[in-house]
Amino acid sequence: MIFITLTRWRRKKTKEALAELSKLMKLAGKEGAKFLGHYWTLGRYDGVTIWEGKDEKAAVKALLRFGDMLSTETLVAVPREEAVKLLE
Repeated sequence: MIFITLTRWRRKKTKEALAELSKLMKLAGKEGAKFLGHYWTLGRYDGVTIWEGKDEKAAVKALLRFGDMLSTETLVAVPREEAVKLLE
């Protein structure tokens, strides 16, 4: 499954906070999360992460790691081709 996670920092962005975030991402990766892209953004959210996970339960488990650092909103992404087939 593909997930799109919108993030906002809960604390000040520092080199130390980024290092801690990187460690958490490595742990999530070892548990099956595959990160496809990370983007810092302007506007309502500080960042967007696109990633792959086994299922919704695995996604929840991965996201719980980041609760102290980031406020998140996660969307499930369905490839356009698959969504179009649902219309038939």
